[in-house]
Amino acid sequence: MKKLLFSNKVHSRWLILLIDQLIVIWTLFMSLLLTKKIESAELFYTSDILYIGLYSVISIYVFINMRIHTGIIRYSNTEDIFRVFMAVLISSIGFMLISNLFVAPYFKLPWKWFDKVLLLNFFISSSLLIILRIAVKHIFGYLKDLQPGNIKDNILIYGTDNTSILVKKALDTCQETPINVFGFIDDDQDKINKHIEQKNVYPSFCIETLKKKYAINKVLLVGNDLNINGKKKAIEKCIDLGIKVVTVPSSDKWLYGKLSPNQMQDLKIEDLLQREPIILKKNNVSKEINGKRVLITGAAGSIGSEIVRQVLNYNPEYIILCDQAETPLHELQLEIQDYYPEGKTKIFMANIQNKSRMKILFEEFKPQIVFHAAAYKHVPMMENNPAEAILTNVLGTKNISELSIDHEVEKFIMISTDKAVKPTNIMGASKRLAEMYIQSLNNNNILSASENVRANFKSLLKPKTKFITTRFGNVMGSNGSVIPRFKAQIEKGGPITVTHPEITRYFMTIPESVQLVLEAAAMGNGGEIFIFDMGDPVKIVDLAKNMIKLAGMTPDKDIKIVFTGLRPGEKLYEELLLLEEETIPTHHQKIKISKIIDYSFNYVHQVTEELLCLNSLNNDYEMVKKMKEILPDFISNNSKYEELDLCETN
Repeated sequence: MKKLLFSNKVHSRWLILLIDQLIVIWTLFMSLLLTKKIESAELFYTSDILYIGLYSVISIYVFINMRIHTGIIRYSNTEDIFRVFMAVLISSIGFMLISNLFVAPYFKLPWKWFDKVLLLNFFISSSLLIILRIAVKHIFGYLKDLQPGNIKDNILIYGTDNTSILVKKALDTCQETPINVFGFIDDDQDKINKHIEQKNVYPSFCIETLKKKYAINKVLLVGNDLNINGKKKAIEKCIDLGIKVVTVPSSDKWLYGKLSPNQMQDLKIEDLLQREPIILKKNNVSKEINGKRVLITGAAGSIGSEIVRQVLNYNPEYIILCDQAETPLHELQLEIQDYYPEGKTKIFMANIQNKSRMKILFEEFKPQIVFHAAAYKHVPMMENNPAEAILTNVLGTKNISELSIDHEVEKFIMISTDKAVKPTNIMGASKRLAEMYIQSLNNNNILSASENVRANFKSLLKPKTKFITTRFGNVMGSNGSVIPRFKAQIEKGGPITVTHPEITRYFMTIPESVQLVLEAAAMGNGGEIFIFDMGDPVKIVDLAKNMIKLAGMTPDKDIKIVFTGLRPGEKLYEELLLLEEETIPTHHQKIKISKIIDYSFNYVHQVTEELLCLNSLNNDYEMVKKMKEILPDFISNNSKYEELDLCETN
């Protein structure tokens, strides 16, 4: 019997049904025998066998329909036990009704005491069936714990809501996870020191004590929203104590209603850095996009692809996805096809440097709104390839903006960067020049252009296009950024390379940044630079340490952190505003408007053309020198172009 009930093998459900029915028949027989003895009645009537058989048939029918036999006994929970109780109750009631209505008229039954048999049988059989399941569950768990190498991790579950309780039950029945749920963590005073599912509820300040006393090495978190009731502070404490934090999705995302071990994931650094969710005025955004043709340049990039995903939710007529990267664009197309009907997206492969090719796009698709996200962004790469930075970030922006005016685009939204403020590198300077060109395309500035410029740009005389610039810092998880790089270095066993111990950066999630871009697009009237609230800057070395801890390791012990020195063009900290720029608040607390610096289109157009002419001469130094003339605050840092700053000083 021990081998039958307590082996690791999951037995046939029909065997379980047979065992249950043997118990039911035996208890009915014993109840009948005991009652007759008490009543001093004749031990057996011929009809007794019939009634026992009838009860058995009814019981089998009820047990099968209530699926009592389909559960794995050693993983029985309160729901299983309740079903057993109800199955026995329904069997007894059903038996009384059927026997009284259809059988009793033909077979004499001493009803004056037979109800006692059923009542006694109900209590005995339900008790035995329940005790069997509880006993098997506990004995199996005990025997399993005795097996060599079967050491369970003591974990705590953060929260005491319904989903947290469901997770506890799921872990109790999950054979693949060697986990012992030690208790719950919750700072609700009404729940502290209470018991849920036979487990105690502890306040978060006890985590350190519990770790030392009971070897707690994991805290399980339902969902990844840390901005609730001090949860983030408690989780940060766990990380500092070296306790691994694991997340599971909410119960509505479980596979087939069950928690899969594969759905238990380590907490991500993005979860730790996330802020309060953004509440958009969706009606405003919808009015801008609904039913319109939207062009997104750089559509296959990190920001561009998220703009695509979010814009699709506002029912545009269609979106034109423009990018020169074939494989990422193809992958994005496949992703979209899984969720949105055909015809909502148009794919157009092109390089924004090629104005004639882009002209074909505008003539064919006639976009009404343009999100310009195409740009080169990697600082060291552009420091060594300034010509490409100018061609894409400046000439490309010039091409798209002029075509937008020619084809009467309603709004042009440019995605810029905090590196454009007091630039110390080619990439940031090129984006600043692009900002200047966009700002100069305001109605008043264009009308004040020289006659020669106006003659060549007749379409600029009465532009209908509203030009809007959005400026923000680093986005988490973008292609080639610091977080994916650190993850890869940790997976390889280290070291993590950080350029400088004091370097800081602003961070924002990709979805959050795009939400703010859409909000800015809706509220923009033309000429604004929208500055996004990036929160507090993050020290990159602290980011690296937290990522190591989240991986369950110790910084500088399991994974080394190596300082490599600032890369070409890199600076220690970023800014979002120039000294001469001031901000004006908007209705959205996370978006401010920079007071506009008035750039003459005549001047900006002239210096841009001069820069592009130098670019064609293939002389990087002369080109960078010209950039520094246009942008006096462009001071190179850790770059070969620093000597140009020295020449100007002398």
